[in-house]
Amino acid sequence: MVQADNFLSQPILQIAGAALTVGAVLRAILILVVAIFATWAVKRITRRVQIRIGEESASAVYIGGQVVRYIVLFTGLAIAVSALGVDLSALSLFAGALGVGIGLGLQDVVKNFVCGVVLLFDRSIEVGDFIELEDGTNGAVTSIGARATGIVTNDNVTVLVPNASLLNGKLTNWTRNRATRRIHVPFHVALGADKDLVKRAALEAANGVPFTLPEVGRQKSQVWLVGFGDASLRFELVVWPSLEAVKRPGSMMAAYCWALDDALQKYGIEIPVPQQEVRFRGPLAADALRGKEERTRPSSHEETGKSGNDAAIEIDTASKPRPSGA
Repeated sequence: MVQADNFLSQPILQIAGAALTVGAVLRAILILVVAIFATWAVKRITRRVQIRIGEESASAVYIGGQVVRYIVLFTGLAIAVSALGVDLSALSLFAGALGVGIGLGLQDVVKNFVCGVVLLFDRSIEVGDFIELEDGTNGAVTSIGARATGIVTNDNVTVLVPNASLLNGKLTNWTRNRATRRIHVPFHVALGADKDLVKRAALEAANGVPFTLPEVGRQKSQVWLVGFGDASLRFELVVWPSLEAVKRPGSMMAAYCWALDDALQKYGIEIPVPQQEVRFRGPLAADALRGKEERTRPSSHEETGKSGNDAAIEIDTASKPRPSGA
């Protein structure tokens, strides 16, 4: 026992006039390990609480968890330094040099950390929001860390964006305050088509998509004639989809386009396509006519299955609550 005490009391380094012993170093390491474990435990507890309370209050729980983690980590660091027995007042010169080093070498790290804290308390971006960056990248916010914010796209690709870029750049928050948004689905029909019939077909298509919200107040599905194209009328289907559909813009637009095409075909409304007329003269005319007859000859193959609106099915599946054990 005496030998162990002598070993722990053995000085190994002199800092600011104070002897740094083996025992002090071990105590500091133990304190840091406990602090790191505590921050990990807080992170796990925060995730479990977020799952239990639901999406509406998950952001507030995440902010609280992050604040507690920072406090535990910095408190543990301060206690560890104090356990070393170093007089912090004697390290003023070293602290000044460290400050200069942070200002030069770690400038981006400190800036991103401060921006991350601002994002947490500003709440312009919250965990669970679906955002779109200037470069077109979009996805759901999964974490706001000390250096970067994690975004997961609908293709399950994780994108890490520096906090300073989010705070200083321009972005679109499609689900701020957990409210849905109105979207515009453009489509064309042939010039001279019956506009009332087009409106009926488009509204029928919108109502046939499962994630279109019921018409309440100003949230009504509409059809707008917005312009004229080359031998076409340009329309927009204006609808209010569910919040889950807004988080999947690609699937959402694909589902509405699929439903629109089905409805327009049902009512016999033509969709204009660019056409070119090619004339053949001489011997080539007979060969071209023979090739056309072969291409238009009916095929003997029968349809083996019925297609479905896969995009609408994907969003409808994502909207269903997941099992609690998942």
